[in-house]
Amino acid sequence: MTKMVAATGNEAIAHAMRLAKVDVCSAYPITPATEIMQRFTAFAADGEVQTEVLLAESEHSAMSACIGAAAAGGRVATATSSQGLALMWEMLPIASGQRLPIVMAVCNRAISAPVNIGCDHSDSMGTRDCGWIQLYSENGQEAFDNMLMAFRIAEHPEIRMPVMVCQDGFITSHSIANIQWLEADAAATFVGSYRASNPLLDIQRPASYGQLALSDTYMEYRKAHEATMGKVPGVLREVAAEFKAVSGRAYDLFESYRLEDAEIGIVVLNSAAGTTKDIIDRYRDRGIKAGLLKPRLYRPFPYDEVAQALKHLKALAVLDRSDSFGGSFGPLYLDIAGALSTCAQRPVMINKIFGLGGRDYMPEQGEHVLDELIQIAKGAPVKAAKEYIGVRG
Repeated sequence: MTKMVAATGNEAIAHAMRLAKVDVCSAYPITPATEIMQRFTAFAADGEVQTEVLLAESEHSAMSACIGAAAAGGRVATATSSQGLALMWEMLPIASGQRLPIVMAVCNRAISAPVNIGCDHSDSMGTRDCGWIQLYSENGQEAFDNMLMAFRIAEHPEIRMPVMVCQDGFITSHSIANIQWLEADAAATFVGSYRASNPLLDIQRPASYGQLALSDTYMEYRKAHEATMGKVPGVLREVAAEFKAVSGRAYDLFESYRLEDAEIGIVVLNSAAGTTKDIIDRYRDRGIKAGLLKPRLYRPFPYDEVAQALKHLKALAVLDRSDSFGGSFGPLYLDIAGALSTCAQRPVMINKIFGLGGRDYMPEQGEHVLDELIQIAKGAPVKAAKEYIGVRG
């Protein structure tokens, strides 16, 4: 049911959209996500998908069109990056607040100014509280798999929420790697046919979208949104179990790598996790008990599960590929610290900011972090709770 190919992360996303048989796809080109729509538009032009492809006048308009199409009763997808995602910001809470199961690929790219087209996570981190489900991808294979599963998660009758599937711009989006496609029949069976919920075009059952909710009802809407997000981890695990049955690949809320017996650990998102695993293996060969946690589901954040996986460590470093300016620590660090805050036993924590604007994450940076954690685990004082690593000068 699978086929091995050589493809980029962007090709993987476009192919997953093709297999999902998207009804409407509205987008506006932006580096490094442009190739996704370029390739998907070729599928539509060649008759490989029956999709209404719309080139909007901006990313704000693209998301507006996605909202309209999803409300009308179609399976909808799009893709963007950086300033494009920022321009969509006004529409993102509207999509989630109206429980529209839009699936959007995000090629993570630095937010301006200054203008930069390299990878960091400042774009998707800037939208983390817009009510969207967020999945992060280490490589092209995971981007493909996450994209297929995203349709199932978004469209689940107990969820009906939009999903972002994030991959590192250029590092993953443009790098060619071996990827296993699901065959079309297996993918179609897994994703299933789209079932609209309260579509605007159902004249027998009229629905209202974007209605006014003042102080007497607005808070109840927000509480309902929070309750729905609380169901996502369970649904994700159900979908992942079904996906394993057809693909052989297993996924969970996060990946735990050599963490069970570890004394020190690193938490990091996306492509940097692969480099970090190699470094951890080398330190393990030296008898140092190091491990890694790679978040996959970032919103809603699985606080309890993450805390259980990390609380036994003596020292922990959280590596952020973005910063929360004026917030003291990076956004991933703040969520990990929040998860561990209720644990009686928890590690000493430090925060490292790395790789901003596409700067390479080098093995020696990971080694620097682990060497510092070794000393902290032995009782040495923390020199800096937060530090930028890989900065010149």
